[in-house]
Amino acid sequence: MTDWIIQTISDLGYLGIFLVMLAESIFPPIPSELIIPFAGFAAANGDLNLYGVIATATFGAVVGMLPWYFAGRLFGLDRVRWLADRFGRLMAFNADEIDTAVSWFNRFGPIIVLFGRLMPIIRTLISIPAGLARMSLPVFLLASTAGALIWNTFLTLAGYILHEHYESIEVVLDPLSYLVLGLVVLLYLFKVATWKPSVSRA
Repeated sequence: MTDWIIQTISDLGYLGIFLVMLAESIFPPIPSELIIPFAGFAAANGDLNLYGVIATATFGAVVGMLPWYFAGRLFGLDRVRWLADRFGRLMAFNADEIDTAVSWFNRFGPIIVLFGRLMPIIRTLISIPAGLARMSLPVFLLASTAGALIWNTFLTLAGYILHEHYESIEVVLDPLSYLVLGLVVLLYLFKVATWKPSVSRA
């Protein structure tokens, strides 16, 4: 995957960064930790502009979030609650817990989206509950852009400063992706094991 990312950016420049970041936002297994540091390295070499890299990566990331956001809005909260009441153990949440989560999202949604964009795996999944909670599109875009801008600036500058040693970023951050994925899986298994029907169905 690393070779494909490097080749795409090397061949297509800013368009390559946009396309790879678009794919990264849609498919969680593609890690930005491999994409952006190399683009920062290319900027340090003078092949790309530092600010252009940050802007393009952020734009690609935000555009890539929209399909999941609209999928959540189109699918709708009522359908999710219906599924939770019938296949709750598989979903690991009952309808009451979904209502609670949406309530939290309605109160703190922008903050949740912003910080969610800074975490591997979560950065893609966070768009779905935002859509389900029918978060305002401008607010979603603003929070998503802010989070993506912070993350992409950090990774770009890391690749720019480390220059030829940009691969060392992967050594540090790649395990974090597996850690977050492992925690998500453990949380899911815990919820499945402790699942109870909602009060309305109990």
